[in-house]
Amino acid sequence: MKLIEKTTNKFTKAEEEEDDGSEVFQSIEVAKVDQSNASPPPPSADAFATPLVEVSAAGDELNLIPPLNFAMVDNGIFRSGFPDVSNFSFLKTLGLRSIISLCPEAYPENNMQFLKSNGIKLFQFGIKGYKCPPGLENEVWLHLWNSKCQKEGSYTNANSKTSEPFVNIPDHKIREALKVLLDEKNHPLLIHCNRGKHRTGCLVGCMRKLQKWCLTSIFDEYQRFAAAKARVSDQRFMELFDVSSFKQIPMSFSCSSS
Repeated sequence: MKLIEKTTNKFTKAEEEEDDGSEVFQSIEVAKVDQSNASPPPPSADAFATPLVEVSAAGDELNLIPPLNFAMVDNGIFRSGFPDVSNFSFLKTLGLRSIISLCPEAYPENNMQFLKSNGIKLFQFGIKGYKCPPGLENEVWLHLWNSKCQKEGSYTNANSKTSEPFVNIPDHKIREALKVLLDEKNHPLLIHCNRGKHRTGCLVGCMRKLQKWCLTSIFDEYQRFAAAKARVSDQRFMELFDVSSFKQIPMSFSCSSS
C-alpha cells in the first residue's frame, strides 16, 4: 500500500532562482501490520494499586485481597498475618490443604467455617506474643527480659546446651510446627500469626536453616517483614536453633540440600 504525501521544502536563495515552480511529491512505503497476534501492552503501575478482580462462575466480581504481609516462602508454602473474611476469596485460589496458626487464641468461627467448607486442616501451635513497651529500644527490653528470666530459671534449646534466658519462643512448638511444614501431604500450606512478622518469621527462619541458608540471609528475610520491630531475641533464637534432629528436607523445595 502506498501513501502519497505532499511536502513543502525550504530552499536557499540560489535554489529558489533555479526552481521551475513545479510541486514536489514524496512517495512513502507503508507496511500493513496484522494486529491479531500482537502482544497486549504491558500493564501500567496503576494496575497493581488495586486488588485483583476475578469473575466467578455466576458472573459476580470477586475482589482478591491477600492477607497482611502475604508472601510465598517456597513451593507450596505461604506466609501472612491473620486472615479475615475479606481474604477468603484470595486464599481459596491457593488451593490450601493446611493452615499453621501460631496464635494461642481460639480460632474465629468465620475462619473455622471457611476451613471446613474448603477442606482445609488447621494445625494450631499457640505461641504467646509479647510487645516491647513503648519508648524502650530492643536492646533495653532484652536486658530487662534477660534479668527477669534469670530469676525464673534459664531457657535451654531442646538439643542445645546453650542457655537462652531471654527467648520466650517455645522450642518444642517450633519443632512440631516444622514437622507439619515439612510434610508435603499438608501442602499447599499457609503459616500465619497475628501480623505475620515475629512468630511466623521465626518458624520460617528455622526452616531456612534446614535449607542451609546463611544467617545473614535468614536475618535479612526476617527483618524485611519485621522492619522497625525486628527483635534481637527472635534472631538469637533462630541462630541457636538446632536442626540436626531433622531429616533431609523434601526435594520439591526450591533450596533442597544436595
